[in-house]
Amino acid sequence: MGTPSGGYFNAAGQKVPSVTTVIGRFKDSGGLIKWAYRQGTEHENLRSRGLPAPANLYDVVQVAATAGSIAHDLIEQHIITGEVQVDVLDGWKSATEQVQGRARNCYLQYQRWRKQTNITIDRTETGGVSELYQYGGTFDGLGRNAEGELVLIDWKTSNAVYGDYLIQLAAYDQINFEKTGERVKEFHLLRMAKLSADFAHHSWTDLADGLRAFVLMRELYQLTHDLGKRA
Repeated sequence: MGTPSGGYFNAAGQKVPSVTTVIGRFKDSGGLIKWAYRQGTEHENLRSRGLPAPANLYDVVQVAATAGSIAHDLIEQHIITGEVQVDVLDGWKSATEQVQGRARNCYLQYQRWRKQTNITIDRTETGGVSELYQYGGTFDGLGRNAEGELVLIDWKTSNAVYGDYLIQLAAYDQINFEKTGERVKEFHLLRMAKLSADFAHHSWTDLADGLRAFVLMRELYQLTHDLGKRA
């Protein structure tokens, strides 16, 4: 997701936090901790049984990130340019054939999903600032479904779908609504699993609770920020 290098600024020229910055302040890292623990346990189990294991856990993290990340880049490249050129993707040449195969399979699953849904993506890396709630954000894609209704699409590289993803989507809808006066009718999340690069699609039609949650987060974010200055 392309956040401007200088950050986001409101109409008055004041810098405002991004959607991900606000959500990140309150994000539960429990899933990541559990994953790291599981990887460490499996790593030691392999070594104790005399079976091949990565030289260190950093190698495990690299493999986990690579397959999903490449799949993510393949899909994003196709959406933006209408084609795929693997030679220009970061990490493609250095990836193993197994990792490349997993990423390619994920991309093919995405293509099947795209044809089945008849969704047309006409805007990518779109964003702006919510003047009402004072935050900025850039979302992956906007388009239309078969009925011509506005849809918002975001793609993630993760092993599961978390509640903060829904909050993020709702916050993006608010930005677009303030810019265009049109509400999103369908929210689509395309997920690529980190290690296997399995493709999964999730969708929602009403994320009003997600926006309410974000507005509360934004308020608390500002309160904690202001209190920090007094400490």
